[in-house]
Amino acid sequence: MNQNETVRQNDLASASLGTLMRRYCVPCVISLLVGALYNIVDQIFIANASYLGSYGNAANTVVFPLTVVALAIAVMIGDGCCAYVSIRLGSGKPAEAGLSVGNSVALALFSGVLLGALYLVFRDPLVTLFGGRVNAETFRHAQTYFFWISLGIPFYMFGQAMNPVIRADGSPRFAMASTLAGAAANIVLDPLFIFVFRWGMMGAAVATVLGQVLTAALAVWYLFHLKSVKLSAADFRPDFPVIGRMLVLGLCSFLSQISLVAAMAAINNMIAKYSALDPVFGEEAYAQIPMAVVGIVMKFFQIVISIVVGMAAGCIPVIGFNMGAARQDRVKSLFLRLLLSESAVGLIALVIVEFFPGALIRIFGAANESAYYTEFALKSFRVYLSMVVLACVNKTAFIFLQAMGKAAASTALSMIREIVFGVGFALLLPLFFGLDGVLYSMPASDVLTAAASAIVIIRVLRELDRAGSGKERT
Repeated sequence: MNQNETVRQNDLASASLGTLMRRYCVPCVISLLVGALYNIVDQIFIANASYLGSYGNAANTVVFPLTVVALAIAVMIGDGCCAYVSIRLGSGKPAEAGLSVGNSVALALFSGVLLGALYLVFRDPLVTLFGGRVNAETFRHAQTYFFWISLGIPFYMFGQAMNPVIRADGSPRFAMASTLAGAAANIVLDPLFIFVFRWGMMGAAVATVLGQVLTAALAVWYLFHLKSVKLSAADFRPDFPVIGRMLVLGLCSFLSQISLVAAMAAINNMIAKYSALDPVFGEEAYAQIPMAVVGIVMKFFQIVISIVVGMAAGCIPVIGFNMGAARQDRVKSLFLRLLLSESAVGLIALVIVEFFPGALIRIFGAANESAYYTEFALKSFRVYLSMVVLACVNKTAFIFLQAMGKAAASTALSMIREIVFGVGFALLLPLFFGLDGVLYSMPASDVLTAAASAIVIIRVLRELDRAGSGKERT
């Protein structure tokens, strides 16, 4: 182990938690925010292109869950490897950490190629499954966008999987910079392809893919310059016990994303079904509006949750190292700091959606749409995200438990939120409230999940207290 790595590990065990949070969380937050911008930037430019408008926005909403599937697999590999590497380094076992990194690289490459191929083969059924047939124009745009996005899936998954690995190696700034470079390329190319070349949905997708290729290329470069471990050819050979332990640690990240896909599928299909029954949105000319609007609301929520997840995920190396070093006192203090910080983020988001929703929808081309679009968008922001503070706290609890190695508790809470409540309420509430029931499903899910999370949080804090007291007695 080199001197720089020894210094880094001493910092994880002794530096002030505030300093460590700034050092690790800020780059991670920026990385995730920039990653979120890929889809959001596409939607902004699409919405403001008069020849695409809400049809293109609705198509983007249809395809978005399918990109989240790719992200779910990538973060399971990357976050699992990040947690495993951090715990192993904290326990003084760098060889096992290197084996985990090598296996994560091989797994990310294999799964990316496989998923991309499946997407190309089953494009039309998948677009239909996620509500793409709300009308013919939306379906046509979704087909085009999904085809080109599918070509970039291997690059997207590799870049996203390696990002947490780079953070675990002690280079959160490089992880941030690699993602920022890809997003910057997307931002520059989007207006060129959409407005100048008028490539439409293909242009938006190609700009995204080229940005993802750049991020993946930078990740490859970094793998040749790792600081904490030295990779050998043997590290890339499948070691199924290591893969199993790594994926278990990343399972919560996977389930939190994949279950979100299930919720979005339910929401999209309920929107399509109950829009057809609505006196306004049942008309062909307005049928795509609810799908487009809810997609925009989800994009804003994605920005908020990127900040929340970035703050929590950025602390994974700190949490994992201190758990491995039996410093439960520092783990507890960090948990409480995170809960307060994440609550503040949620409160700021709540103020924005309740008092300034009009400013948000104008960013997404409301000036080119009907009054029905604006009216439904204002209501959607205020209702759908009314419990965003609780959503932030819930997500923090999920990730912190994962970083502590408590995969079962983390996974259970995530499944309760996204599958039991997220899908259940999305299917149930529209039966009583029609299209508005889709909007009520989000706050109802977060309120009930917060109650379950509070029970788990209290138990974890007591467990950390007991472990700390036991250490003092010995």
